[in-house]
Amino acid sequence: MSQRGGSVVTYVKFGDEISSPIIDAGEADFILAFEQLEAARWLPYLKPEGKLIVNAQRIDPMPVITGAAEYPAGIIEALQGAQASVQAVDALALAQQAGSAKAVNVVLLGALAKQMDLPKEIWLEAVCSMVKPQFAETNLKAFELGWAQ
Repeated sequence: MSQRGGSVVTYVKFGDEISSPIIDAGEADFILAFEQLEAARWLPYLKPEGKLIVNAQRIDPMPVITGAAEYPAGIIEALQGAQASVQAVDALALAQQAGSAKAVNVVLLGALAKQMDLPKEIWLEAVCSMVKPQFAETNLKAFELGWAQ
């Protein structure tokens, strides 16, 4: 869990044979980045035919907040210029449209799920099983908005 503005990295592997939970540089089929700078930081882990899904939102890291550094301009354009398959999603706006800014993660999950070879129904069941019933409608709408991207 991130603390004090730090980043969180999670690897997810699935398949018939998994020999290690770690994904090395150039091996990731997908990278799901919740922020532009994080997308740039982890781009080397994407395999050449992989897909990067990035939240278009800018979240200033501590050095930018304190004035010790400047946030780089044109990150998404630079990512696209790096020959990566990049899908930028305004996940914050879509989450707000769904009813809660806290649903950014589910918007991005929807965008990722559409790219994968698992039936949509499995994803919807997973979302419903992981959120409290009073938040299910908002999260399902957020998922659908992400899926539509």
